[in-house]
Amino acid sequence: MNEATTSGEDQVESFDLFAEYQASGVRDILDELDRELIGLKPVKSRIRDIAAFLMVERARKAMGLAQATPTLHMSFTGNPGTGKTTVALKMASLLHRLGYVRKGHLVSVTRDDLVGQYIGHTAPKTKEVLKKAMGGVLFIDEAYYLYRPENERDYGQEAIEILLQVMENNRDDLVVILAGYADRMDRFFESNPGFRSRIAHHIEFPDYTDAELLEIAKHIADEQNYTLSGKAEEAMIEYIALRRQQPHFANARSIRNAFDRARLRQASRVFETAKGPVGREALATLEEADFRASRVFRGGLDSDRTLATSVETRKQT
Repeated sequence: MNEATTSGEDQVESFDLFAEYQASGVRDILDELDRELIGLKPVKSRIRDIAAFLMVERARKAMGLAQATPTLHMSFTGNPGTGKTTVALKMASLLHRLGYVRKGHLVSVTRDDLVGQYIGHTAPKTKEVLKKAMGGVLFIDEAYYLYRPENERDYGQEAIEILLQVMENNRDDLVVILAGYADRMDRFFESNPGFRSRIAHHIEFPDYTDAELLEIAKHIADEQNYTLSGKAEEAMIEYIALRRQQPHFANARSIRNAFDRARLRQASRVFETAKGPVGREALATLEEADFRASRVFRGGLDSDRTLATSVETRKQT
């Protein structure tokens, strides 16, 4: 794995970073990020920087130069549907490949998974989640909801205190990623400086451009063996521009929801018009009408907010 020359019982005099980079599988994970995630150039750049830092830290440790495990807790900020959960999954794998977490799994939670509804309920809930996450990455979505100062009887502060203690004392066995809207996360950190001091990496996830969202739509279609007719593609371009102006726009998640609705309309159309055998092209092609039936084209609102609940585990990506 590594062409190193031993200078002592546990230390080496040289470390082949490139060989270790390839053998560890880190290169594969970074390539997957580029291949699977459209856009997000600043995010991918930061992930590569973190990977390079950890590779160098691994070399320093092999040479006896590293004195402590680096703090790896992170903050992912951005609007919904910008790939935060997907990147967290890749980060868990990357940390595992480099030996910074034992298992490399991701446990994704929200306030309801950590905070109880009565006295004595919060501590066991929080500790159970932490137990499941040990050896991997704990992803807390919309982390600011843990703190509700307006409610004197809220138990979120108890969960926060337990999290802070574990983040400090178990940083060699657990990485915590806090995620949410940028402005709300800023206020959360101002109210809870203990979190800010423990977060080593702040990564901002930008909104996708219209062109990137169209590319995402095509990628989703390709994954599921569909094609968009020329007119369907034009309709999708218009849909993206209109939907972006509406409330609760969720970037790639909104596009996936729109695609899923178009599939339903296509299935209905094909079924209702079929008078005999149906060919491959008919089953695989989404037409203009499958998209233009959306309420968005009539000034209405697509129900992404409702649909998002049922597809939470499929966040884009």
